[in-house]
Amino acid sequence: MAAVTAVGPDDFFDDACAPDAVTDWLLWQADVGRPRVTAPPVTDSSWTPRTLLGYHSEFVTLRTPSLERAQAQLKWTLLVNNRQRGTARRGLLISGPPGAGKSTMLTELGRSFELSERRRHARHDGYMPVAFAAIPPSSTPKGLVKELARFACIPVHDRMTETAITDAVCHVLCERRTRLVFIDDVHLLNTRTRPGADTSDQVKTLAERVPATFVLAGVDVDKSPLLTGPRGAQLAARFKMLRTPPLLNGTAEQKALWRALLEAMETALRLTRHRPGTLVRHADYIHLLTGGVMASLSLLIREAAIRSVWDESFAITKKQLAQVVLDVQATNAARATRRRQPGG
Repeated sequence: MAAVTAVGPDDFFDDACAPDAVTDWLLWQADVGRPRVTAPPVTDSSWTPRTLLGYHSEFVTLRTPSLERAQAQLKWTLLVNNRQRGTARRGLLISGPPGAGKSTMLTELGRSFELSERRRHARHDGYMPVAFAAIPPSSTPKGLVKELARFACIPVHDRMTETAITDAVCHVLCERRTRLVFIDDVHLLNTRTRPGADTSDQVKTLAERVPATFVLAGVDVDKSPLLTGPRGAQLAARFKMLRTPPLLNGTAEQKALWRALLEAMETALRLTRHRPGTLVRHADYIHLLTGGVMASLSLLIREAAIRSVWDESFAITKKQLAQVVLDVQATNAARATRRRQPGG
């Protein structure tokens, strides 16, 4: 490490260069165009404690089996929809437990497609390949199209009717040749209530009026009311279900996948005193702590790395891992697993 001033024990800070939340198309364009996190070799003298903290905060996006399956299915679905003139285009529905990486998956799918389209088209001319929205907590049809309008930078005022906003959104998405529409948090669509049912109908209307492939994501959607009743039957008939379960650690194949993921994370670490193979050696312990849930795993490794920079050990150890306080879901699951084990 270069001789630099270490981060002091009282330096609680939120780095001023933290990226903005991606809430509209302009910010999305800037985020996609921003170089992904890269890192010089561990021994590079340009590293400082602050750059190490920033690097391990952002870290890398890992290619999980679920992400690779989703990218393959999206490719086939886009090709199936490519020349379909009817309104019942195929779509994808991503379902999984909290923390399984569904929202990250939507972002990565959108980023990959956007970049491929940029390579194909030398001039953009206002082309907006992808659009994003999330179901508002109190879901209404008007609320959903207002979210899409915000992403597309369509000015909307409170006096505008739901129909007017819907027409504006559909017009802009068609005019700008949007080919992928991502809608997150669809588990909030309770079709047993009037607002939820109406918003579900709005999703169907948008999918019929906009010649794009729709990708929906939500928590345990296969167990939610979204796919029940006549409205749910229509969605179920048009959407493939992709599940994003936690990674398991039981069979030989599962153990190999889990260890390969940890090895990839370890390769991405930039800690001068870290011993290669440490994460893989503690694979069973890490799985016990995280349950194979991607959000918990990411938190564990990133915080352990950040702690090692803070205490100047620059290495992740089992002791360092044990000091990280994980989310409630992971903590409760690990406690339950320990109780089931002999002598637990």
